[in-house]
Amino acid sequence: MGSRYVYTDFTAPCPYSCGLCPLHKNHTALANLVLTNRCDLDCWYCFFYAEKLGFVYEPSIEQIKFMVEQYLKQGVTPVIQLTGGEPTLREDIVEIVKLLRSLGVRHIQLNTHGIKFASLYLFKGEDEAVAYARQLRKAGVNTVYMSFDGVSPKANVKNHWEVPFIFEVFRKAGMTSVVLVPTVIKGMNTHELGDILRFAAMNMDIVRSVNFQPVSLTGMIKRADREKLRVTIADVVRAIEEQTKGQIKMNDWYPVPASMPISMFIEALAGKFKFEMANHPECGVGTYVYVRKSDTEKMEFIPINRMIDVEGFLDYLYEKSEELQRKGRRMLIGAKVLLNLITKFIKWEGVPGELKKTLPKILFDIFTKQSYEALGVWHYKFLFIGMMHFMDLYNYDVERVMRCNIHYLMPDGRIIPFCTFNVLNEVYRDYVQKKYMFTLDEWIKMKGKGSIGEAVKYRRSKELLKKMMTHPLYIKTYKPFLHRWAKYYPWLKDYA
Repeated sequence: MGSRYVYTDFTAPCPYSCGLCPLHKNHTALANLVLTNRCDLDCWYCFFYAEKLGFVYEPSIEQIKFMVEQYLKQGVTPVIQLTGGEPTLREDIVEIVKLLRSLGVRHIQLNTHGIKFASLYLFKGEDEAVAYARQLRKAGVNTVYMSFDGVSPKANVKNHWEVPFIFEVFRKAGMTSVVLVPTVIKGMNTHELGDILRFAAMNMDIVRSVNFQPVSLTGMIKRADREKLRVTIADVVRAIEEQTKGQIKMNDWYPVPASMPISMFIEALAGKFKFEMANHPECGVGTYVYVRKSDTEKMEFIPINRMIDVEGFLDYLYEKSEELQRKGRRMLIGAKVLLNLITKFIKWEGVPGELKKTLPKILFDIFTKQSYEALGVWHYKFLFIGMMHFMDLYNYDVERVMRCNIHYLMPDGRIIPFCTFNVLNEVYRDYVQKKYMFTLDEWIKMKGKGSIGEAVKYRRSKELLKKMMTHPLYIKTYKPFLHRWAKYYPWLKDYA
C-alpha cells in the first residue's frame, strides 16, 4: 500500500522529497515528536544534542499541536513517542502529554534515560519522585522507552547506577510498561546481550520488552573505527543464541513485515484498513518469548514458535484474508480460523502447563475483540524481543526509506522517515529545526545559564556513586551480577 496521506510533492529522487511524498509505501506506525534537543548527558554515539549543534530546538505547545494534527490526517491509530534530547528536561511535559491525549493520541511513549526519576528519589525523596511519575502516567504516558545498554557499569555508563531507583519509582507509580532499549556496540556490550534479557525477565512486573538497536554510526567516522564498532542484526541474534545457550535460536526471529498476514486478515474481517507494519524486511526482527522461572530462580526462555506453528498460521491467515476479500462470509470464516488456530496450529506439547488453559482464550480475544486491552493481556504474559537497525551513511538504502514507518513530525508540517531525518540531518533535521531555533545566547537570556550546557549536565561524584551502590535497592536489583564488578568498588566487597 502507499502512505495514508501525502504531504509533499515528488520533486527529486528519493530520499530528497521526503515529507511524505507520493512514492512512500507506508503509513506512520510510530511518530517521533522531538520535544527538545537539550540533554543532561553527552553520549558520544548520540544522534544529536543542543551543544553539539550550537542551537536549541524546543517547539512550543502551538507548534506541537500543529505537528500532531498533521499526523492525524493519515487516519490510522496514532502512536507517538516523545523524544529528544532528553524530554524530561521540559517543565511542561505533563501538559504536552495531556494535549496529545485530548487530540486523540491513544498510545504515548516516553523516550528517556530515566535519570530524572532517580534524581528526584535520591535528592527530593520517594514521594516527590513517585508523584512526578504518577502525573505522567495519569496524563497519558502508556510506555517508558528507556535506555539500558547493559547490566554492568562498564557496559551501561548511561544509567546503570540509577536504574534500581527508576524501577522503584515506576513500581510505586504504576508505570508498568517499560521497554529496555540497548544501543548495541561491538566490544562495548555485545557480551551482555543474554544478561540484558535475563535482567528484563527478572523485572517482568514492569518490563514488557527489550528492543535492541545496533548502533547507527553517524558522522565522518573512520573505516577502521567503523569496522571495530559495527554490529548487525545477524551478529546480535547469533550472540543471543550463544548467550542463552540455545534457548533463543537464530531461526526463532521473524522480520517485522511477517506480521502483515495478521493485519491483512483483521482488516479483511473488519472490512476496513486498520494498521500495518509493512517495513522492509532488513529494517528489523522480533519474537515473543515466554519466561519460565524454576524453583532455583533460573530463567528459561520459550520462544513463541515452540508453542505455535507460526509460519503455518501466517500462511493460513494470508490465504483466508484473500478468501474473505473474494467471498465475504466474515463471521463464518473468522470462526473457522479461530477454531483451526486452537486445533491445528498450537503445538500443545510445547506449551507450558500453566499456559494450556489461558493461551487459547488470549488468542481468541485478540482476534475477536481486536482491542488495545486484549493485546495488552498478551504483552503481560510474554516478553517481546525486538531489534531495529537504523541506517547510516555507510549502509543507506532508499528501498528501506520508502517502506519506513517510523517517522519524525516536523514543525513545518512534514513527516520524515527516521533514517532520512537523522542520517541526512543537514538536509532535513538540522535545516528545518534551525528555522525554529533559539541561539544558545537567546536561550540563556530567556531561561538562564542553568538551563543548558554544563549547568544541566548530570555528573556523579564518588560520594553519589557510593550512596547509590550501597543502597538496598541497588544490591537487590543487581544481586545475580554483582560479583562481576564488586572488586572494582571497595564499598561493595561486603555485598557481592
